[in-house]
Amino acid sequence: MVSVTQEARAEPLPRPTGRLLSGGLPLAWLGVVPFFLYVTLFLLLPALSLIVGAFQTESGSLTLANVNSILQPQFTDAYKTSLELSAVTALSGGILGLLVAYSVVREGAPSWLRAVFTTFSGVAANFAGIPLAFAFIATLGVTGIVTVFLRDRGIDIYSDGFTLYHFTGLAITYTYFQFPLMILIITPSLDGLRREWREAATNLGASTWQFWRMVGLPILLPALLGAMVLLFGNAFAAYATAYALVGGTLNLVPLLIGISMSSDLFANPNLGDALAAGMIVIIAVAMLFYALLMRRAARWRR
Repeated sequence: MVSVTQEARAEPLPRPTGRLLSGGLPLAWLGVVPFFLYVTLFLLLPALSLIVGAFQTESGSLTLANVNSILQPQFTDAYKTSLELSAVTALSGGILGLLVAYSVVREGAPSWLRAVFTTFSGVAANFAGIPLAFAFIATLGVTGIVTVFLRDRGIDIYSDGFTLYHFTGLAITYTYFQFPLMILIITPSLDGLRREWREAATNLGASTWQFWRMVGLPILLPALLGAMVLLFGNAFAAYATAYALVGGTLNLVPLLIGISMSSDLFANPNLGDALAAGMIVIIAVAMLFYALLMRRAARWRR
């Protein structure tokens, strides 16, 4: 004799009652059509066009000359400088953003402080490009407010070798929009550190340093590295700030692409396509690394 429970288990599951399109897809898929259309028109097709253009001449014939050209010292040095700048600003912005975010979300911090820093981070993370470059020129330029203030007190930062218009100055400028982005990215991960873990470590006699070394940082590390990967990609692709601040004095890949695309004397769009294709490869590798880290970090959010 079959029990009622077994009979219930034997019954087929009810089919979804949502409306379907003519092809059998749920009607809710219509909501994501604009997204896929946007990605196709403004991401996939331009990327495909760059890759195809990298292997073409101006007349449209196939060639490897453009790809071979980016292996010359001038262009490999540009990739090296861009990678160094991105790595330095990702590290500086990541560490600073982590410290600020932790000071805001930790126990005992005023509740209004989080709202203030979240609002600031949302604005500062998008304050980049030419306005940011001009703001730093007015602040740390040769006649900037801070420069003049320090000079009047006997401290001339430019006489000691500092300049806003080269690698160090550009790294400081990039850090300004990197660390607010880090605050926005890492705050949810800090919120995911459960209070019970800290209490259990304290009950077992662990100090604050021991908790972070043995519990907090190992759990937070995938999310932290993933956030820094995003900062790396953000700095690697930046153009307007570098163009306004250092111009042609620093050999960066985005600046070389701009010269290849718009210069009257050195215009070579296909070479620019090859340089951009190299950037796409680097960013793709970084995003793959980010996806793997986020997959690992998601284990602690369940």
